[in-house]
Amino acid sequence: MIERSLFSPDHEAFRDSFRKFVEKEISPFHAEWEEQGYVAREVWRKAGENGFLCMSMPEAYGGSEADKLYSVVQMEELARAGTTGIGFGLHSEIVAPYILHYGTEAQKARYLPKLASGEMVGAIAMSEPAAGSDLQGIKATALEQADGSYVLNGSKTFITNGWHADLVVVVAKTNPAAGGKGTSLMLVERGMSGFSVGKRLKKVGMKAQDTSELFFDNVKLGPEHLLGGKAHENRGFICLMEQLPWERLQIAIGAVASAQAAIDWTVDYVKERKVFGQPVASFQNTRFTLAELQTEVQVARVFVDKCCELICQDKLDTATASMAKYWTTDLQCKVMDECVQLFGGYGYMWEYPIARAYADARVQRIYGGTNEIMKEVITRSMGLGAR
Repeated sequence: MIERSLFSPDHEAFRDSFRKFVEKEISPFHAEWEEQGYVAREVWRKAGENGFLCMSMPEAYGGSEADKLYSVVQMEELARAGTTGIGFGLHSEIVAPYILHYGTEAQKARYLPKLASGEMVGAIAMSEPAAGSDLQGIKATALEQADGSYVLNGSKTFITNGWHADLVVVVAKTNPAAGGKGTSLMLVERGMSGFSVGKRLKKVGMKAQDTSELFFDNVKLGPEHLLGGKAHENRGFICLMEQLPWERLQIAIGAVASAQAAIDWTVDYVKERKVFGQPVASFQNTRFTLAELQTEVQVARVFVDKCCELICQDKLDTATASMAKYWTTDLQCKVMDECVQLFGGYGYMWEYPIARAYADARVQRIYGGTNEIMKEVITRSMGLGAR
């Protein structure tokens, strides 16, 4: 295998520390959390106490000013363990960066330390019942009133961390007549009048990850709840586009790590499992299948590692991130399917990690922009966009 050059000894020491945290505080309880549909709130506080949340945020706001590679390590370890219920990545590397990059000083001081400590759990509300990958088609509105406040109305669905969320970055139209150019990001806190959390959605996979509907019924928001203040009013769509390369790369990072974990589980299984008196690994079909899968995952890892280098240099473009997201998640689903086949009947049993990983993988091709949308983004970068 190609030796990875992405991480320093400090990153690997952190990997060891975080892996121990996962083994102690997450893995033993994950099956229980899958049954109840959400992880224990306590795991957020413990992660905050150990400095595992918002690591890339400045120290002044409770972070560690760590480079993004520490977060990459964390994503890989969660994927390796099959602990898909943990929403740390979205909280630390999607929600918090929006506030850091676009928020006012008052907004940063109010929210970032609480996100870093685990006192607050963050979510971002983009998708709606009739608007998924098409963010310009959202219907939620946050209309300015005569006194300078905003009134938010609408609903969101498929919201990760929605059940636990204390702070939600809500994508809404502040100027509906302007389409995508009239979109802003609003900061909504748990307990605000008119804001309610709907039912937890029952999914095919990722069963421990709390995914909810959110409803906004005449939620009155002060000017301080417009992310970035007036300077960023109607610039929400631009902000979303600027952050998409990192968001989509995070999906690719998890896809490759999950695929490698599946191969490792399968290699161990076929060495032990016997069919017709001999190990499953002794059959050429088994060996060739695993050889093909390992080759493709190795190729994917080299590509994703290069993308990680680029994101740390602020050089990763949207088209390349879209390539990584679509190709690795397609590969993840292929790997899971082939590995389930090699497990045979046991691969379809929920008690086996491969079965859960198979179910968890499917949504990767949908969220963060469907893979069909990724191909549209790529072709536009090639000058082949639809007219």
